[in-house]
Amino acid sequence: MPELSRGRRLLVLGICCLSLFIVGLDATIVNLALPAIRSDLNADVSKLQWTIDAYTLVLASLLMVSGSTADRVGRRRTFQLGLVLFGVGSLLCGFATSADLLIAFRMLQAVGGSMLNPVAMSIITNTFTDPRERAQAIGVWGGVVGLSMSVGPVVGGALVDSAGWQYIFWINVPVALAALVLTALFVPESRAAVPRRIDPVGQVLVVLLLGGLTYGIIEGQRAGWGSPLIIGCFVLTVVALIGLVLYERRRVEPLLEPRFFRSAPFSGATLIAVAGFAALSGFLFLNSLYLQSARGFSAFHAGLLTLPMAAMTVVFAPVSGWLVGHRGPRLPLVVAGGMLTVSGLVLSRLSLSTSTVELLGGYLLFGLGFGMLNAPITNAAVSGMPRSQAGVAAAIASTSRQVGASLGVAIAGTVLTARLTGALETGFVDAARLCWFIIAGCGLLVLVLGLITTGAWARRTAASVAEDLVKTR
Repeated sequence: MPELSRGRRLLVLGICCLSLFIVGLDATIVNLALPAIRSDLNADVSKLQWTIDAYTLVLASLLMVSGSTADRVGRRRTFQLGLVLFGVGSLLCGFATSADLLIAFRMLQAVGGSMLNPVAMSIITNTFTDPRERAQAIGVWGGVVGLSMSVGPVVGGALVDSAGWQYIFWINVPVALAALVLTALFVPESRAAVPRRIDPVGQVLVVLLLGGLTYGIIEGQRAGWGSPLIIGCFVLTVVALIGLVLYERRRVEPLLEPRFFRSAPFSGATLIAVAGFAALSGFLFLNSLYLQSARGFSAFHAGLLTLPMAAMTVVFAPVSGWLVGHRGPRLPLVVAGGMLTVSGLVLSRLSLSTSTVELLGGYLLFGLGFGMLNAPITNAAVSGMPRSQAGVAAAIASTSRQVGASLGVAIAGTVLTARLTGALETGFVDAARLCWFIIAGCGLLVLVLGLITTGAWARRTAASVAEDLVKTR
């Protein structure tokens, strides 16, 4: 690809950030609309879980294959297809007349979403060849994540209250259309010199693994934990996991490299991503129902109350990046785990009359903890890996984030439903208390893993895996 002028490079960065913005916005904005969707489409808690998890589950399943496909057929072409599918999916979501249709259209949205962020990052990496410029571009990219999280609650609340929940999806359409046109005009095509082979068997096994686990958790309460359907889901999960490990070990270019998991920092980063993002998705799911269904706040008021959490994430994300660069990942992970734990314990005390000060205290602690989490996850995942394998390792860490997001909603919704007696409006507080303790447990897991997987022993395991990978290339 020929060298682009600085102005053109910045334009490409802006176009890629448009995709990140609408995908990031979608992550927070939909949660605020859940009570309105529940009322309008007559959806129970299980359907609300699937409204979130249908998206994150498909996203987690396809992130890695979308990246390898883009390397092979062209990054711009794949990015444009992702914009089209995300835009069409968003348009159809707004027209959904039932919860089942909404869930189906969310899955289409996710297919497009899987082609946006990882492919956009590849475009940025290949556009900014100077290491300093590339670092600055990735810094802007990270800032857009925080911006979308901050704007999401307020924009979502305002749209739900003033226009209806449908507009939280329709707002994506003009942005996706603008990004599509700008991509065609200004983003050059690029491909990997030696693209990774597509692994269809591994991809199917990943879908079966994640789908079986999530379906079993969400539908277990309704279908019965001992029913053949639910037992079959969990058996399928175990069989798919075993099959995935055995199959991937035999491939020259596996979708998931099993040897990565012998590195303690990598395995730790994977589990930390799952735990941390399970805490985030569980928090967003429960918090929306608490503020609107239990406390009776409007969607806009709920968005304003959630804003301090997002603001703390924006403030502390760059602090975490600086600490990782200067002190390593241990301190940010310990702070992240500690704050998430304390926040979960504070929020477990919520009642129908909890003061705004106490509520915001829990939100601020959660935002601080989550803001410290992202940078050390990526750093730990690629720590000690050969440069040729760093992209794959980072992609697995990104997939782990989405897996955690799916599990967080699945577990929180299932526990809530199992403990709920009476209407959601009156029984939510007592039913949700165990869910907040589970979120605190996720924070504790982040803290413990952060201590275990960032020491000298852990670094030796990473070096050993890197040496093995280099020998076999």
